[in-house]
Amino acid sequence: MAYQFMYQHQGQYAITKMARELWVSRSGYYAWLQRKPGQHESEDRELLELIIEIFNAHYRRYGSPRVWEELKNTHQRHIGRKRVARLMREHGLQARRRRKFAVTTDLSHTLAVATNILNRDFFAAGPGEKWVSDITYLRTSSGWLYLTTILDLWDRKVIGWAFSDDMAACHVSRALEMALSNRAPKTD
Repeated sequence: MAYQFMYQHQGQYAITKMARELWVSRSGYYAWLQRKPGQHESEDRELLELIIEIFNAHYRRYGSPRVWEELKNTHQRHIGRKRVARLMREHGLQARRRRKFAVTTDLSHTLAVATNILNRDFFAAGPGEKWVSDITYLRTSSGWLYLTTILDLWDRKVIGWAFSDDMAACHVSRALEMALSNRAPKTD
């Protein structure tokens, strides 16, 4: 950009003065003038195709340092790491980040905690005798979703479920209502 500025203002200011003020060399400016137009751009296009190939081959998990390492070691391309980073940034190639942790347990509540009546006895003699439930979280492109499921231990089938974007008790109630409509609990 400095050379472009110098070229546009070469009639107004002296090249030596502009080079000094913009912290570039005069010889660099004159070399830039002699360079064929588009030479650097065609190299960048070729390099970008290779970067995209590496990026996709590694399931979009590689950032610029790893892509640069692979270019250097596997493809014997001797280019600068910052050039790879610039090309990736300009074309929106950003590595997928590790999954973030979602807090699913709130220990600061004053509600009563249910007792463990199963006591790790997961055998059920018949349908509707023992049900278990759990809430898990799933990361989506629009944020976290919470899935509440209810299983009958007799046949290990999901008999009730509900999706939600928060962990409110009403969503657990929806899963329980579905379970009750799908299978009646044993009433002994």
